[in-house]
Amino acid sequence: MRPTKKPTTLATDRGRIKRHIIPLLGRKKVKDLTRADIQRFMQDVAAGKTACDEKTASRGRAIVEGGKGTATRTVGLLGGILTFAVERGICPTNPVHGVKRYRDRKGERFLSARELAALGLGLAVMEETATISPIMANAVRLLLLTGCRKTEVLSLCWSFVDFERGYLRLPDSKTGEKTVPLGAPALKVLSDLPRLSDWVFPAATGGGHLVGLPHAWDAVRVWCGLDGVRLHDLRHSFASVGAISGNSLPVIGALLGHADSKTTSRYAHLTADPIKAAAERIANTIADAMSGAPDRMADVVPLSSHGRRA
Repeated sequence: MRPTKKPTTLATDRGRIKRHIIPLLGRKKVKDLTRADIQRFMQDVAAGKTACDEKTASRGRAIVEGGKGTATRTVGLLGGILTFAVERGICPTNPVHGVKRYRDRKGERFLSARELAALGLGLAVMEETATISPIMANAVRLLLLTGCRKTEVLSLCWSFVDFERGYLRLPDSKTGEKTVPLGAPALKVLSDLPRLSDWVFPAATGGGHLVGLPHAWDAVRVWCGLDGVRLHDLRHSFASVGAISGNSLPVIGALLGHADSKTTSRYAHLTADPIKAAAERIANTIADAMSGAPDRMADVVPLSSHGRRA
């Protein structure tokens, strides 16, 4: 199981083990764990019993919060660990089975047409008044116009950008090698950027790529009144606009590079053109809304956990 996970996922798993599982269950033997123990563990994490603010060697600080989403995802990790234990004969059954978890609302937030207009205006004003740097503002724009993950945009190199065909060709991502079709607005963002280094979004100092975008996003979110909206929700907004625009879920899955779209990857030579057209429509719709013309887009709808409109 370990080799199939990306380094970032493994780091997240280690953090949940260190900061939630060990403090609350570390004194228990695996074979003695009961369903009641798991239920109590989930409730304690949700209540913030393991919340802390600690110093770290790499980032300098780690803020650990509780909440129902964290509790649900940590119990999911624990379930996988205990399944391994059952397979190795360490314990007879998996006590996570049968535990009713909190509904994980991660990924359900998306921007409406009016919020997209507010974001477009906010980025323009903040950039003009030097409240946010142009490179930060354009990184946010590219996230929204492509549906890419934060790390995919921040670690983007110019050599990955195929201007002639209108694609990003990423040698690695959360799901491996990935090709991202670009709509005209996304291509414009990229073509307007100065080429200061091999990175599309270089750091202000040093030779690395841009960091600190989450902090800049906090300022943007507050300025635009986007309460509770995370950077990753820009990706969900791209998918939601795609859904309301009538694109099929397999097409949206292909645009986002979802792991569960592998069953359709064999038809890539047939779907390349429709997918490129979908990227064009979605990016143009978002760009219209951000420019203050939200009437051209009906309110976007969320996707349920089963991939259907809610």
